[in-house]
Amino acid sequence: MSQNCCRGDAQPVCGMVDTCSPFVTEDRLEVMTDGGRVEDCSDGRRVEDCSDGRRVEDCSDGRRVEDCSDGGRVEDCSDGRRVEDCSDEGRVQVVGLADCSDEVLLNILLHVPPQDLILNVARVCKRLHALSRDKSLISRISLTGQYKVSDECVRLVLRRVCSEVLSLDLSGCYWLSSACVCEAWRCSRLRRLDVSGCVLSAGRLARLLAGAVELQELALDVGRGSDLQKLCADGRRTLSRLRSLTQTLLLPSYGVLPLCPALTRLELRLEVGGACDGGVELAVSQSSVAHYENLSCLSARLAPGAANRTLLALLLAPLSVRPITRLTRLLLSAPGSAPPRPPALIGLLDSLGEGLTQGNGPTTALQLPGSWLDGAGLGRVLSRGCPAYISLARGGPSPCLPDYDLSPLRSLNLSGCGQELDCNWLRALCESCPMLRHLNISGMHYHHGDRGAMATAETHPCSVLAQLTHLLSLALSVCTVAEGDDGTSASPRETGPLQGLRKARRVGVETHRLETDVKDAIGSSSSSGGGTCQLRRLLIGCSRLQELELVGVEFCSATPRYDPPIRKQAVGCVCARGVSERTVAALAMRPSLRVLTLAALPGLRTGASLCQLTQHCANLASLSIANLGNTHTVCYTHTLLQALPHCQRLRNLRIEQPYFNANAAFFEAVGECRALQRLCIVSRNGTFTPVAVATFMQRCTEVIMCHLLMGGTLVACRTLQKSLMDSLSISRPSLSVVVFPLLHEDLPQVVREIPLTHLDQITLYKSRVAQQPPA
Repeated sequence: MSQNCCRGDAQPVCGMVDTCSPFVTEDRLEVMTDGGRVEDCSDGRRVEDCSDGRRVEDCSDGRRVEDCSDGGRVEDCSDGRRVEDCSDEGRVQVVGLADCSDEVLLNILLHVPPQDLILNVARVCKRLHALSRDKSLISRISLTGQYKVSDECVRLVLRRVCSEVLSLDLSGCYWLSSACVCEAWRCSRLRRLDVSGCVLSAGRLARLLAGAVELQELALDVGRGSDLQKLCADGRRTLSRLRSLTQTLLLPSYGVLPLCPALTRLELRLEVGGACDGGVELAVSQSSVAHYENLSCLSARLAPGAANRTLLALLLAPLSVRPITRLTRLLLSAPGSAPPRPPALIGLLDSLGEGLTQGNGPTTALQLPGSWLDGAGLGRVLSRGCPAYISLARGGPSPCLPDYDLSPLRSLNLSGCGQELDCNWLRALCESCPMLRHLNISGMHYHHGDRGAMATAETHPCSVLAQLTHLLSLALSVCTVAEGDDGTSASPRETGPLQGLRKARRVGVETHRLETDVKDAIGSSSSSGGGTCQLRRLLIGCSRLQELELVGVEFCSATPRYDPPIRKQAVGCVCARGVSERTVAALAMRPSLRVLTLAALPGLRTGASLCQLTQHCANLASLSIANLGNTHTVCYTHTLLQALPHCQRLRNLRIEQPYFNANAAFFEAVGECRALQRLCIVSRNGTFTPVAVATFMQRCTEVIMCHLLMGGTLVACRTLQKSLMDSLSISRPSLSVVVFPLLHEDLPQVVREIPLTHLDQITLYKSRVAQQPPA
């Protein structure tokens, strides 16, 4: 209700607005029922007298002034500054971005993606334009993981920084065209170039090498169409000056290695698929004397298959003729069955020992298949010095390892041996390397209950590992943290012919309060009494832990690489049933966790601990769960739907579970993960709803990878995949969609076509802890 007056001094009644047109002023006055007073002045100001004594004035020049009831004064200036005059005569000024020094702004701009820095930030003002051209920002350009950049965006970036950039990283940018990648030839001052995982024809590679006359480090793929005969003289001269070479061999070949005589660093990634018939002869015909004598770093990472093992033997053959004298990094990673032990292995170990005596410290690394090394071979290296990284996967814990000074050791990988874990050996190991940051002892059994009365909480592996206070990542077998009814670790129970015939206890929602368990675990600093979760002791001691893997010893993923899919899961360790909801809920004690893997935990009944876990671990960026609870039914669907909305920073999600139903409710819950970029579901006999998948992909614009290896007909899978690619590939150039039946015979061929960056990081299940030397 309003009152129109004909006098300029008319006063409105309480709760009414004066909308008259007085002769002297055009102010609009409103008196609120709570005693407040609001005035819109003719000069653009707005003045509010609040009932609590405050006075707020929004000025026409963009300032906002507030006179507080306690005598203070707060001013928000139009230039972004905030000035506060306190009632106790203090003065606080919160400066805006424009008041920061150049050093502060440069540190802020370091975290801005290169394409946004060069194309957007530089257009804000003259000062930011000048700062965005600083050499500390544009001398190193990395577009790895920038899935939204397009060909045109990359071209503009390279043209604007071509005269300043010294290092260009395009690794994993599989969606960029060959012509776009070739634009790097404009960067004549390049010293480091990484185009691994990119599409690059032989002709454009020759042009690129001819333009980069100062190139010293190169990473590329050698596949079909990589005809090295097209390299011109300028390109060959560039290769002859290379000091570092990283090449991924997609077919049997030496690649550009024969053209690089000055190498000091060589990294080989062998990704040859299928049989090696005829390929080995091709590799021999292309070979020349490999230049290894000046190497200080030799690395080879093999994919499964006989072709890769044969190719590795050919690549290492020249070492028997010309040994390396000053090796500091020796990394040979071979999954599955190890290749034959090379004759030059003793010479490589002696060379590595000589390199360790030079005191290179954190740059030294040793990774060999465990079957290649015995105690004497490992002693040849450790007697001269300890590398910062040691990997002896699938070889078992060497008894002599704790006998040496391991204080420089920062990362240790002993996964996949399948042996029994000796606590005395583990205690001696932890005492000899107190600064360890990454440890992988997955695949090693530990049954505490079998050790009799001498077994105590202090001798448990979790109590021993709690001494490693600098630990950042850890991989353990599930039976290591399993518990019995009395709080001790579980032991295998005898099975009889009548087991399972008795009436089962009714399974429902967990009766214990998970929130109380977590609070009790956080409050207890060093609990060792009966009934205390063994995992809590570990989490209390390792307060810096960011990555954790709990995996069953016999667990094997159903996702193949070059082999047919696994149709039947192996029987796991019976002690794994001792890992209950209460144990998993204890992980909420470490809110710093960023990467979590849970696989083969049959003791989970409802998955109620997943909700508690995601509520406390808000920083989770990667989550992988596989075979939780009973593998014949999915028991945790309801709790998973409640847990996913809490994962607001989750980027990677991998679920492997037989009979998993990816319905509309599931994709609606996944859609609440606002930062999600990659989703992979592997499910034998699993089902999905095509409409729900399409709605999810349309809604979540950040998702650039969706791999569904489940059930369904081949026609339905191909129809959904084609529909998603046709509708979204233009707006998302890096989109990778794979929808295919898991048990189809053509699945290995489909897997070969997946970009390696997604295949290695999320689609294929494997341990990530201590698999590579720390950066």
